[in-house]
Amino acid sequence: MQVPAYVEYEKATSVEHALGLLAKFGPEARILAGGHSLIPMMKLRLVQPETLIDINGLSELSYVTVDNGRLRIGALTRHAQLLDAAAAGAHFAILHDAERVIADPVVRNWGTIGGSLCQADPSEDLSATFAALKATMIIRGPGGSRTVPAREFHTGAYQTVVAPGELLTEISIAIRPGGGSAYEKVGRRVGDWPVAAAAVAVWLDPETGGTITDAGLGLTAVGARSFAAAEAEDFLRGAAATEASYAEAGRIAAEHCNPASDQRGPAEYKRHLAGELTVRALRRAVRRARQQPGGEP
Repeated sequence: MQVPAYVEYEKATSVEHALGLLAKFGPEARILAGGHSLIPMMKLRLVQPETLIDINGLSELSYVTVDNGRLRIGALTRHAQLLDAAAAGAHFAILHDAERVIADPVVRNWGTIGGSLCQADPSEDLSATFAALKATMIIRGPGGSRTVPAREFHTGAYQTVVAPGELLTEISIAIRPGGGSAYEKVGRRVGDWPVAAAAVAVWLDPETGGTITDAGLGLTAVGARSFAAAEAEDFLRGAAATEASYAEAGRIAAEHCNPASDQRGPAEYKRHLAGELTVRALRRAVRRARQQPGGEP
């Protein structure tokens, strides 16, 4: 039987308490939220923290709300909560698209948004989603809070800008009229990590609905820099919302990603998927943006 090595356990009662515990136990302490990635890694001795700081009791970090023109998501919000949140789906349908294909109900009921982002798996669904939405990450530390753009949050595979002694507390997304969004994923089986996936957010000209005024494109599992397809975004700004534009954006996105061959498929297959899924997500995002004058329902 695989069991983790001996570890000390502390239960935080508030964010300030959690930060105090992180300061007390130092860089060998790890935050325990959902634990669906951390505990298996501990069983395999891939990580051996000296102390686990359990933050599951911090209800202050569990919320999905709209405030001052922004959708705010607490880092301890469970995947199932985000999937059920009407406000999230009303403003950004992409969030519900992504949550429906993340793992299975058991994982979604206990796994957390912040935990998934801080795990920083190169195949993480929400990393591409928040990159497309150009979200902002709010990080608390001993000196107070700081904000980091989603595209600067991950510094490499399984690495983020969250420093020892700090805690991701919130994800914030600006709400803009006239937008639509969508997430498209291919996995080997239901709930699996993606072979490739594309996340798209678009905003259309409010007068005609025929021109893309701004776009955010995210890619996951294909080695895209910062989980984004910036070159394809540049092409789409000012482009007509047509099949020809979608195809060209898909081609550019595929050209600038860097997939690796592995057990999920060869690199060229993943590159093909990156382009095709970008096209599909663009098509659906634009359709949603056109459904009503204010953007997606």
